[in-house]
Amino acid sequence: MNIHHLELFYFVAKFEGITAAVRKMPYGIQQPAVSGQILQLEEKLGVKLFNRRPFALTPAGEELYDFIYPFFSRLDDLEEKLRGEERRHLRLAATASTLRNHLPDCLEKLKLEEPALKLSLREVAPSDVHALLTSQQVDVAIGVMGGKMSEGLRAEPLMSIPTVLWVPARSRAKSWEEYLERNPYSKGGRLGREPLIGLPANEVLQQLFQKEFDRREINWPVSVEVNSTDVIRDFVARGFGVGVGIFIPGVDGMRGVKALPLDGFPPLVIGAMYQGRPKGVVLDFLRLAKEHARSLTQTT
Repeated sequence: MNIHHLELFYFVAKFEGITAAVRKMPYGIQQPAVSGQILQLEEKLGVKLFNRRPFALTPAGEELYDFIYPFFSRLDDLEEKLRGEERRHLRLAATASTLRNHLPDCLEKLKLEEPALKLSLREVAPSDVHALLTSQQVDVAIGVMGGKMSEGLRAEPLMSIPTVLWVPARSRAKSWEEYLERNPYSKGGRLGREPLIGLPANEVLQQLFQKEFDRREINWPVSVEVNSTDVIRDFVARGFGVGVGIFIPGVDGMRGVKALPLDGFPPLVIGAMYQGRPKGVVLDFLRLAKEHARSLTQTT
């Protein structure tokens, strides 16, 4: 049976007539169309479902109405329930470091404001953020702002993070320039002495570093490629070389490494990205994320 025909029959039976059903149905449809589709349903079933004047359901119509009533009568309640759950459902994507170090504070506060909050958290690489947003797999993503935004996406900056050169803790250098003087980098065609640990070339952060290296005529290719800034620090601590990364406020340092600020390099801008008009729970999260970012900046 055609489900739409059943829906029309439900309204006709509920409001006791085609004319009354057309006036009270939740969407517009003309009376001849309703009559025609009810006739198709009766022809399909091979039975008459109701008498037109005066209106009265036949025994077959009574049986069919009793069967479909529980489904169609509860649709409005189900719709309201689902809409309510969706309004409280936040689908969020971020890097592993952000998920671990910063989002719990924001989400705890959001949970206090919205006790029925439902969360779907997803760890992603920065290069995957745009695709997740445009395909509507997540509502909002925290990531690096840079390069061209995909059509329809919007971004709100949260904070600027300084870039650093991670070096072994035993180094006596007080600046990245001093470190490279003691451990010659490639300038004028000479390769550096220390292996460089960095991100894949398609990542915004690595592109930022490479652009500044090129501007300063520093030829220092990545020798150890990893997929996150946390791993860069880990490998520096284990003696694989030195690494380019970011100094994240509010994150404890790591034994075996120290950060030399890359003075003169542009900072990394972290922002919240979303598509279209954000729903209420996204707006609440953005407000709390901005407050958290301001507190980190002030503390730093």
